Amino acid sequence: MDPNIAPHVYLRSNGLLYWCPVDQPLPVVTTFDSINPATGTVVGTHPVTTAAEVSDTVARARVAAAWWGAQGWTGRRSWLRAWRKRIARGADELAEVIRSETGKPHGDGVLEIALSVDHLAWAAKHAEAVLGLRQTPSGLLGLNLRALLEYQPLGVVGVIGPWNYPVFTPMGSLGYALAAGNAVVFKPSEYTPGVGRWLEQAWRAAVPDGANVLQVVTGRGDTGDALCRSGVDKIAFTGSTATAKQVMTACAQNLVPVLIECGGKDAMIVDRDADVAAAADAALWGSMSNAGQTCVGIERVYVHEAVYQPFVAELRARADRLRFGPDDRASYGPVTMPSQIDVIERHIADARRLGGRTLLGGASVGGYVEPTILVDVPEASAAVQDETFGPTVVVTAVATMEDAVRLTNASRYGLGGAVFTGDARAGVQLARRMRSGMTSVNSVIGFATVPSLPFGGVGDSGFGRIHGADGLKEFTRAKAITRQRFALPVPVLSFSRPRRLTDWLAKGLRVWHR
Repeated sequence: MDPNIAPHVYLRSNGLLYWCPVDQPLPVVTTFDSINPATGTVVGTHPVTTAAEVSDTVARARVAAAWWGAQGWTGRRSWLRAWRKRIARGADELAEVIRSETGKPHGDGVLEIALSVDHLAWAAKHAEAVLGLRQTPSGLLGLNLRALLEYQPLGVVGVIGPWNYPVFTPMGSLGYALAAGNAVVFKPSEYTPGVGRWLEQAWRAAVPDGANVLQVVTGRGDTGDALCRSGVDKIAFTGSTATAKQVMTACAQNLVPVLIECGGKDAMIVDRDADVAAAADAALWGSMSNAGQTCVGIERVYVHEAVYQPFVAELRARADRLRFGPDDRASYGPVTMPSQIDVIERHIADARRLGGRTLLGGASVGGYVEPTILVDVPEASAAVQDETFGPTVVVTAVATMEDAVRLTNASRYGLGGAVFTGDARAGVQLARRMRSGMTSVNSVIGFATVPSLPFGGVGDSGFGRIHGADGLKEFTRAKAITRQRFALPVPVLSFSRPRRLTDWLAKGLRVWHR
């Protein structure tokens, strides 16, 4: 490099590429591009929402929340039905937007949308029953009181969504927060802003009178940070554990509560009496679908040594038939985030360095990674300990199911998991012992398809729940009310309480709680 020429850097702004000296003020970046990872082409240009604009958006949402609340359970259910119909009718169009920004096959996008619509329908239908005003038992000391409980909306909820399932995952927050009576400001991933904009446009078409009830802001980390500090009443975040900690730090400044859904290192346990072919098929889908970019994907499999060899042979034979590529006939598409390929390659290399073997695959081709099966990998390897988020799986033989459970739980993550066994009852008992938020028996990721079940993890996989009744309550505050039905002959909560009442109460305690 010529020492007389100051260092320069490329910077994109307003769709143009600037060549700027690093020691001079850089132009303000006001737009960014979304890129098709399969082709490298620009599929959209979107505004970078500034901190001031985020605050304005939240202020509009605050006003809209009052309108939304006034619609009542029936009105909100009707509007959410209209939005749901818009999404369903536009499924093919939305799936193409998903494909253009993530590279996943069109069919995978349609499946994601179908699941999202189902969850939205459940949330709208059951919100009143789960959250509405009800009477609860008042207890012996409150026998003259009527006890009431309801769950009231928080106000404005900020949702920061991921790119790997840009409709299904955020819908667990969007749909449930809206059904609970909140307005929502949604920041989609910078890799999938077009998906977020599509959902917003569908909302505005379906709910023209409440257009600001759901608004989208776009940008990178700075926009997400601004949303955390904007005065929203809660943040629902899905992403990496490292970024989650940054979100929590930003939210802590104003005591903004958070719902955190991070990654996982999900395990599958295969017992000696399991259907080996079914288990291998499920392990393949769980680990390789969406190019392995699934937070509840299967990254580890612990197989009873009695069926280890036939399982590995079946898994390899099935994986060998997979084909990656940009077309709809491909089994899966590219790795959406280019930097993730480095992580995948590093994990494979570390497994090999520690003595593991690559039974199949192991190489990256452009923006794609081959279906990769690793065996004989030590538990200390990064391929076992850290989230890989690629089309790879580590298969390990175990002598007993006790060993399988112990190794499964020896992880700082705890999101999902699976058990395959010929004895369904024993499978449920194994599932209960797995340290995870969700587990499927004789299937993979089945829990995500059931709207009534809560979805979330423990440990480094996060906390809080979306989906189900727990997911509705996550976006509310409990409101307790008591109403006196009649006055007691002797006052209890009063300075005029007679001394003899204290004596009666002490004697009663000894009788009631002996």
